[in-house]
Amino acid sequence: MQPQGSVKTGSDAVRDAFAEALGNGDEVGAAIALDVDGETVIDLWGGHRDPERTSPWTGDTIVNVFSTTKIVTALAVLVLADRGTIDLDAPVATYWPEFAENGKDGILVRHILGHTSGVSAWEQPITITDVYDLPTSTARLAGQAPWWTPGSAAGYHAVTQGHLLGEIIRRVDGRSLTRFVTEELAAPLRADVQIGAREGDWHRTAPVIPPPPIQFDLAAIDTTGIGFRTMTGPTPDAELVNTPQWRQAEIGAANGHTNAKALVTLLRAIALGGTADGVKVLSQPTIERIFDVQADGPDLVNGAVMRWGIGFGLTPVATFPWLPDGKVCWWGGWGGSIAVIDPRPASHLQLHPEQDGGRWSDRVRECRTVPHRRLRRPVAVVPHRGPPVRTATPSTFNPQPTRRLMAARRPVPARRPAVGDICPHTGRARLGYDRARVLLE
Repeated sequence: MQPQGSVKTGSDAVRDAFAEALGNGDEVGAAIALDVDGETVIDLWGGHRDPERTSPWTGDTIVNVFSTTKIVTALAVLVLADRGTIDLDAPVATYWPEFAENGKDGILVRHILGHTSGVSAWEQPITITDVYDLPTSTARLAGQAPWWTPGSAAGYHAVTQGHLLGEIIRRVDGRSLTRFVTEELAAPLRADVQIGAREGDWHRTAPVIPPPPIQFDLAAIDTTGIGFRTMTGPTPDAELVNTPQWRQAEIGAANGHTNAKALVTLLRAIALGGTADGVKVLSQPTIERIFDVQADGPDLVNGAVMRWGIGFGLTPVATFPWLPDGKVCWWGGWGGSIAVIDPRPASHLQLHPEQDGGRWSDRVRECRTVPHRRLRRPVAVVPHRGPPVRTATPSTFNPQPTRRLMAARRPVPARRPAVGDICPHTGRARLGYDRARVLLE
């Protein structure tokens, strides 16, 4: 099966590897986009967007990208910081007075962006229906106490980060996060990115395909620990992602919907000094703030050794040694999505495979000659669905790595990781990261 789209001369190996993966069944459907210095070098898509393989994956197919949504939300906050509306070093309570309750008066905006606020999840009991209810869920976060000393360490804010940042945006701007992203980012940049998914776009949304259930020993897990409480507050459920309730909700840490080319379009400004296609997104000083290290060490939630900047992961990071060293920012999501931005002469990759099939990663690893590999670049991978250890589009979930980390409660060793090693909620990210590695090498 031949992918659709285009590649510039010198990137044929990527097309060939993609075609092979689609043809042999390793991938159900996917999309890949690579941007170099503002020019689209790769824009490919192919396969199908449904489990029955009856609906083709097209150039405008979108999919839930899970935690890659976090960098979209972070970008929204950075835009307001660049305009002087938000001070990244100010207490959250400056904009949201109720948030000062229970010892949170010293939590700064950048603490939330860097996952160091101590508010990594809701106090239980909490249900997904509660999460959908923004007024109720944000009020609960404002009322609870931090689970560790704010600013002292990072603990992955799996779902709460979007609610916390979204409420700050609403308080200072008057618009919801969903509306702000649409009006201030997606529209001016002409990027097909949205928080949630409008009903009019459901016909082109690739559904997430849950993996088989995984058995684990609950007795071996510390159910009182920060990791368990975070990842079960509430517990991720892949079946929910295709429901109207999920798509209509505002979950700024997890329910963004987009595709490869659109994510490239959205993020390229970071690699291009803040302006893309004539639209100024950020100033260079604000871009520099992304690289201010907020935490560097084992994460209190998932156990992985992570290096956090403001809104993005940073390199070098031992957990992902194949990421470029130097000034590189990135993050990924459940199912295999990933975005990597290297603001030295730039390229941007976005992958949107519809299934999470692990073998594509092996095929793509063979494609090591990619033009402009030393240039600034942003990279993003968004998997759609597939079997448990396979593709690069956020459609399949494999909670086993998360549970393993919670049980072990130890840092992940420096080795080529699976996506779940750092994103407990991204079961299939392994392939996505493998694909990104090839394009970065």
